[in-house]
Amino acid sequence: MSLCHGIAAAAADAPLAPWSFERREPGPNDIRIDIAYCGVCHSDLHTARGEWGGTMFPCVPGHEIVGTVTAVGSAVTAFKVGDLAGVGCMVDSCRTCDSCKEGEEQYCQNGMTGTYNGGPDGVNTYGGYSDHIVVDAGYALHIQQGQDLAAVAPLLCAGITTYSPLAHWKVGPGQRVGVVGLGGLGHMAVKIAKAMGAEVVLFTTSESKRADALRLGADVVVNSKDKAQMQAQANRLHFILNTVAASHNLDPLIGCLRRDGTMCLVGAPEHAHPSPQVFGLILHRRSIAGSLIGGIRETQEMLDFCARHGITADIEMIRADEINTAYERMLKGDVKYRFVIDMATLQDVAA
Repeated sequence: MSLCHGIAAAAADAPLAPWSFERREPGPNDIRIDIAYCGVCHSDLHTARGEWGGTMFPCVPGHEIVGTVTAVGSAVTAFKVGDLAGVGCMVDSCRTCDSCKEGEEQYCQNGMTGTYNGGPDGVNTYGGYSDHIVVDAGYALHIQQGQDLAAVAPLLCAGITTYSPLAHWKVGPGQRVGVVGLGGLGHMAVKIAKAMGAEVVLFTTSESKRADALRLGADVVVNSKDKAQMQAQANRLHFILNTVAASHNLDPLIGCLRRDGTMCLVGAPEHAHPSPQVFGLILHRRSIAGSLIGGIRETQEMLDFCARHGITADIEMIRADEINTAYERMLKGDVKYRFVIDMATLQDVAA
């Protein structure tokens, strides 16, 4: 076993604080990654504060992990010491169900193992708010050299969460694609959809985000509170990726879809969206769908795509001791557009 220093929530109502624990030594199929940076996802906050239920405490969040391989198991051939590697939202799955066999491990029919709060049989897993992690090499990702490593970290969740549905619905040239919300997910969706060749329409309730949306690559910015602006998009869009994690009326957005268009939901609101009007769907054969991250193969595809197109997240770097302040700011939407922890600062606060 190796001693690992991290940041953990001891209880739902406790602030995150330094905590030390043990990780296993790398087995034959494992690699050890010394973590350089870890992104801060809204899911981290929900889990650490017990808002989704089922949190196992102590909880060490973090599933946007990048760093350097420092040890490899005897059976590992895909990684070597010194490689850059990443870990996303899962570290294992059953490997035998149809979804796993088809490379869609995120939909494992027996339940994937989350990078944190996801151990089998009640055994907890601890995430990337820590100095190192040991993971099965089959669930690790290759990171190309020469990129801003800190800005790559959020791709492991925010990037794949938006890339996967855009790829699944075959977004590309000649299509008009809507993105709802300009946050951690939305800003990645704009960049990726634009790189895929689509015309991108950004929907926001904040007029102050117009200039930033255009900077990020949006062709059109729509204030969704403005009925005239919304009406101008009626029946125009082939696909909408809705990243908003707050309950809202879906009907005006559904009305922006063309016949056979789809709106995919990737934001998880605390309370359910109001039920949409059925006629908005059946009269134009429109669909509402959902999507959850991506499998290991697709996540690697996303990382390679982003490297080719020079896509990384817009980030604000924080020290390890700033995580609680970052959570409060994240709740207020006060980040453009992803916090990333510099794990080198963990040594200053480690227990």
